[in-house]
Amino acid sequence: MKHIFQKGTNEALPTVVVFHGTGGTENDLIPLAEMVAPGASILSLRGSVSENGMSRFFRRLAEGVFDEEDLVFRTNEIRDFLNEAAVQYGFDASNLVALGYSNGANIATSLMFHFEGAFKGAILHHPMVPMRGLELPDLNGVQVFVGAGRNDGMVPAANTEELIELLEGAGAAVKANWEHFGHQLTRTEAEGAHRWFGEHFLG
Repeated sequence: MKHIFQKGTNEALPTVVVFHGTGGTENDLIPLAEMVAPGASILSLRGSVSENGMSRFFRRLAEGVFDEEDLVFRTNEIRDFLNEAAVQYGFDASNLVALGYSNGANIATSLMFHFEGAFKGAILHHPMVPMRGLELPDLNGVQVFVGAGRNDGMVPAANTEELIELLEGAGAAVKANWEHFGHQLTRTEAEGAHRWFGEHFLG
């Protein structure tokens, strides 16, 4: 997968795995990751699916309707890539925090839904429930920050609330940050994620 690895100055911190939104690249959210988790190593991926020339992490059949077969395939593909990258770059594959926006948040959530221990924590900006009907792995000890919009035109608030319930039901500790700026990723939301990361991962 196309990606950027940026070694951090504090190797005790989790490596932050970054997933862009639809039409983004591996460069887009590096400044956000640097702000949220100063000193951490960053592995930023580019989605390998193209939708009308826009990079995504998995296919969809329509807005909000996911190609579940492709979602499972891409979830496994990324899991394999993360394990290979850990060997290549020398980071701990069991000490990762995901940071994703929109489509990127959805693939990060799918990794948590499919693999126990995929991430120690996750920062999910404007996520949706990626799949229903799964028996989720044990997420006890996993810290999750969810940034959401009460008036998000792409992600209904009820969908976000359902996702939070699923994560909490599997044992995750979820901090929800609700705003009224639609599907935008706002400065205040990023600052909330920064505070959350500090509380849980900076000791």
